[in-house]
Amino acid sequence: MRHTIYCVLCVLATLAVGILAARYVVDSWVLAFFESLQTHISLFAILLALIAFTFKRHWYALFLTATGSILLVHSVLMLQEYTTSSLVASAEASGDHFRLLSFNIEDSNFENGPRIADLIIASKADVVEIFEAGPIFSEMDRILKVYPNRIGCGVMTTDCDSLLLSKRPFQTQLMRSLGSLWDNRFILATIDMDGQPVNFASVHLSKPYFDAFHQIELGLLAPALDEVKGPLILAGDFNASVITPDMRDFLAATGLRHAFPEPATWPIAAGAYGITIDHVFARAPLRLISVKQIRDAMGSNHFGLMTEFSVPRHQ
Repeated sequence: MRHTIYCVLCVLATLAVGILAARYVVDSWVLAFFESLQTHISLFAILLALIAFTFKRHWYALFLTATGSILLVHSVLMLQEYTTSSLVASAEASGDHFRLLSFNIEDSNFENGPRIADLIIASKADVVEIFEAGPIFSEMDRILKVYPNRIGCGVMTTDCDSLLLSKRPFQTQLMRSLGSLWDNRFILATIDMDGQPVNFASVHLSKPYFDAFHQIELGLLAPALDEVKGPLILAGDFNASVITPDMRDFLAATGLRHAFPEPATWPIAAGAYGITIDHVFARAPLRLISVKQIRDAMGSNHFGLMTEFSVPRHQ
C-alpha cells in the first residue's frame, strides 16, 4: 500500500514538473496557463514529492524535490527581473504624486454597478481605467460629475467595454483594436498632470490559451508604445503573469517595469495567494511608488488595483 501511494504521488509530481519544464524546450500557447502558475505548481510538486518520500525513501522523490525547487527559484527570479524596486526610493523623494485606479469589473456584474461607481467616485484617483465596463454605464452621469473626460462607453466607440476616465482634459486620445479577436481594447491618452504631460495606456488582452492571439496582441502593442514619447504608464488585464515567455519578451522590448511584489488579482477565491494577471507598468521617468490590491472585488472575478506614481517636476 505504501509503495502504491508513493507511485501515485510521484506520478503526479512528475506531471507537474514536466509541464513546467516544457517551457524551456518549446514555446507554445498550450502551456500558457501553466506558465503563469509556475510558482504555485512548483510548490505543489515539491509538496507531493516530500510526502512521497515519507512513504518510501527513494532517490526519485528527492530528484523531484530538487527539480521542483529549481523551477520555483527560477519563477521567483523571473518575477523580479523587470521591476522598479531600485527606483522607488528616489521616486518617493521627488516629483508630484498621482493615483491611478484600474479594475476589470466583469461584464456580467450588473448588480454591483452602483457600488463600483461609488468606489470610482470616492477613490480620489486622478485617472481611472475600467475593463468590461458595461455594469457602470447606467451610473455614468454621476461618475462624469467627478471625471468629466472619458474615452469609451459611447466616446470614440459605440460599445462599453474598455473605459478611461480623467479629471483633467485629454491632450491627445486614441482608441483602437489589437488583432482581430476583440475590438477597441487599447486606449492611449496624453494628460497634463500639473504641467507634465503623461501618457496613459489601457489594454485588455485575450486569454493566452486562445490560440496565439495573446502573443499577436502583445506583438502589436509593443511597437505602438515605442512610438509614445515621454512618461508612460500602462495598466490592464493581461490575462497572464509577467513570467510567461511572451510577457517577458514584451517587457524586454518596451522597457516597461512593474512593482515587486505585484498584488494578486486572480482568482478571487485565492485572495493574496493568487496570481497577478492584471498589471501596472511604467516607463521612466515616471515611477511607480505603490501598487495595492483593492480587497473588495465587488462581485468581479478580478481584484482591482490602486497605484500611486510619481512624475518628476520640470527643472
